[in-house]
Amino acid sequence: MSNQLYDLAEHLEKAIRACHDFQQLKQAYEAVRQDETAYRLFTNFRDAQMRMHEKQLTGAEIFPEEVEHAQKAMILAQQNEKLAQLMALEQRMSMLLADIQRIAMKPLEELYRSFMETE
Repeated sequence: MSNQLYDLAEHLEKAIRACHDFQQLKQAYEAVRQDETAYRLFTNFRDAQMRMHEKQLTGAEIFPEEVEHAQKAMILAQQNEKLAQLMALEQRMSMLLADIQRIAMKPLEELYRSFMETE
């Protein structure tokens, strides 16, 4: 049975790669990569996000100027048309994957719920 689940997961991977939303996202990434200004804004924004995330995970102090830098990087990124489109497509893809995860986790959630109801 678990082999069947892995097969289904591999089919899902192929379906995700072939879906219109993913193809649009790939095109948006390529458009950003080809635009020097957009790519520089993107890497600056991504690096600022990564530093903040890393500090959050390690419990390190995040200084106000770091937050301000990350916010400015985000604002600049959102003002760039190619990056704004990329972020919108990333959000759409993220929502799709969240829906898929919710569906896949439904059997476990139902099991947990039924276990808690018997107490």
